[in-house]
Amino acid sequence: MTLILGNEDVDGLLTMRDVIAALEPAYRNIAEGRAVAGGRVDLVGETSYDSGARYWLKMASGVVPDLEVGTVRINSDIVTWPRHGNKTRRVKAPLAPGNRWVGLVLLFSSATGEPLAIFPDGAIQRLRVAGSTGLSIKHMARENAETLGLLGTGWQAGAHLEAASAVRPIKRANVFSPNAEHRARFAHEMSEKHGLEVIAADTPEEAVRGADIVITATNSMDNIFFPEWVEAGQHLATIRDGEFATTVLERVDLLAIHDPGNMGDDHIIAPPGLTIPDLGKEIAEVEGFDQVLKAPTLAQVVAGRAPARERDDQVTCFLNYHGLGFQFTATGAAFYAKALEAGRGHELPTDWFTEDVHP
Repeated sequence: MTLILGNEDVDGLLTMRDVIAALEPAYRNIAEGRAVAGGRVDLVGETSYDSGARYWLKMASGVVPDLEVGTVRINSDIVTWPRHGNKTRRVKAPLAPGNRWVGLVLLFSSATGEPLAIFPDGAIQRLRVAGSTGLSIKHMARENAETLGLLGTGWQAGAHLEAASAVRPIKRANVFSPNAEHRARFAHEMSEKHGLEVIAADTPEEAVRGADIVITATNSMDNIFFPEWVEAGQHLATIRDGEFATTVLERVDLLAIHDPGNMGDDHIIAPPGLTIPDLGKEIAEVEGFDQVLKAPTLAQVVAGRAPARERDDQVTCFLNYHGLGFQFTATGAAFYAKALEAGRGHELPTDWFTEDVHP
C-alpha cells in the first residue's frame, strides 16, 4: 500500500530534533559520495492569472541508499512580486481550489522502485530548511552561544528559533520584523512555546546587537542585514539570496554553502525574453564570487572534511538557500517511518501508481 499523508501528520509526528538527526547522516553521505543530491530544475512560463505573475514548475530530487529511498519534490506555483512599503516580496499565490498551494513529495523505495508515500511539501519544507540551519549552528557556532538575533517573524522564523534551540542552549532571542504587531505576537507565542525569553526589538540593529547567532528568515528581496552589524564570534545564517548585503561576506572568516553548482540561475529555464523580477542573484555580484563558489559545503563541514570554527572570535556563516533534494529524502524517510509506527495516513493501493506496461 502507498501512504497518503498530510501536513497535519508532519506537525503531529516530526520534531526539529528528529529532522536534524535525519539530516546529519544524509549530509555526511553526500560528502562521502554515498548519496545523490539531485539538481534542481525550475521551468518558468506565463500565466493567465496576471501579466506580472509567472507560472513556476519546480522539481528537486535525491537518493540516500542507506535509507533505501529516493524522493522527488514538485511545486506547481503562481509566483507574484508585490510591493510592501519600499520593499518587494516574492509571494506564491494560493490559487488552487480552496485557496490552496500545490507542493508534493513522492517517496520511493530504492529496493523495489515502488511509491511508498505521497505528502505535501509545506511542513516538511519548513523543517528541512530550519534543520539545515540548525546543523550549521551545531557544527559552526560557538559552543557557548546562547543569544539569538532573528530577523523575520513568519513561519520559517519560528522554525529557525526552534532549530537554534535544539542544538545550542539559547536563553534569549531578540526578534524584528517591520510590523510591530506581528513581532510582538511572535515574541509572546515563541516565549510561551519554548520557555525562553523572546524580545520584540524596535529595530533590526537592536535585534542582532550582541547576538551570538544571527539568522535572517524572511521573504524579502532586499538587503536586511549589513556588514557594520557583524560582530566577532557570531555565526550567521540566511535563507534567501539578497537578505545579506553582499559585503557581509567580506566580514566572514569561515563560509559554508550548499552546492557550488546551485548558487546561480542555471536551474531556471524560461522562454527567451520572459522577464522574471528576481532572476538575477545578488550573490554573484560579490567581488571574488569565484572564491565563494570554492567555499566548503555544509556536507563537508558536517563530515569533518572542511574546517569549522577554530577560534571563538571567528565569524562563521552558512548560506542556506537553494537547498537540495536529498533533504526531502532524509526528512521524508524519517517522517514515513514515524507515520508507519503511528498508523497515520490513508492507504491507497500501490497498483494505482504502478503499471504493467514497460515504460
